[in-house]
Amino acid sequence: MPSQLSTFLRTILLTIATVLTMTIGMILLTLLSILTLGQAKNFIIAVFSRSIGRIVLFFAGVKVHFIGGPISRPAIYISNHSSTLDIFLIMVLGLPKVRYIAKYELLYNPLFAVMGTLTGQIFIKRQDSERAIATLNRAYEKIRRKGLSLYVAPEGTRIVGGKIGAFKKGAFRMAIDLRYPMVPIHFAGARQLCPGKTLRVKPGAVTIHFYPVIDTSLWTLENLDERIATIRQEYIRWEQEFDEAGRFS
Repeated sequence: MPSQLSTFLRTILLTIATVLTMTIGMILLTLLSILTLGQAKNFIIAVFSRSIGRIVLFFAGVKVHFIGGPISRPAIYISNHSSTLDIFLIMVLGLPKVRYIAKYELLYNPLFAVMGTLTGQIFIKRQDSERAIATLNRAYEKIRRKGLSLYVAPEGTRIVGGKIGAFKKGAFRMAIDLRYPMVPIHFAGARQLCPGKTLRVKPGAVTIHFYPVIDTSLWTLENLDERIATIRQEYIRWEQEFDEAGRFS
C-alpha cells in the first residue's frame, strides 16, 4: 500500500511538473515566435524543444543515452512508438531542420496545438486518406525548397502490449515521393519505464539508437510492402535483443 501511494503521488507530481513545463515553454515559444516574426522555427525545434524535453525527463528520473545521431542531409526519420515518454524523447532528438508528421487529434490539446502550429508541424487526418494526401502534397513543395527533414512514427499510435505494431505506409511513401533516405531510430527502454498509454513512469534509462541510413533510391510502389516488412522486422529484432539483454543482465 505505501508503495502504491508513493507511485500515485509521484505520478501526480510528475504530471503537474510536465504541464507547468509545457505551459511555460508554450508562453516562451509564443514570445520567441513573435519577436522573430516566425523565422526561428528550426532553432525552436532543435534547441528550445530539446530543452523542454530534457526538463520533463529529468523530473521523471529518466536518463537518455545516445548511440549515433542525425545525418547532415534531409531524411525521413522513423521510430517505434510504445510509450507516453516517446513525445519527450522525440523532443530531445535535436533533429536538424525537421518537421513532425502528427495526428490531427493533437490539435485538440491546447499545448500541442499552439506549439505545433508555431513551429510549422504537419497535422494530418489519418482516417481521411484523400485529405491526408492533399495535405502532404501541399507541404512537399515547401519541404523540398527549404531542405526540411520529416519525422514519422509508422505505427501511428502508442502500441500497448510490448510488441511492434503494424507499420502504416505513409512514411515510406514519403521517402519515395521526396526521394529522401530513411533513418531508423529505436527507443530502447521507454516501454519498460512507461508502457503504452499509462502516465506512470519508473526512473531509469532509455537508449536512443540511430541506425545506419537506408537508401531508398530503388524503392517503388511495387516493392514498397516488401521494404516496409523488412524494416519492421528489424525493429522486432531490436526489441527482442533489448529484452534479452535486460533479462540476462
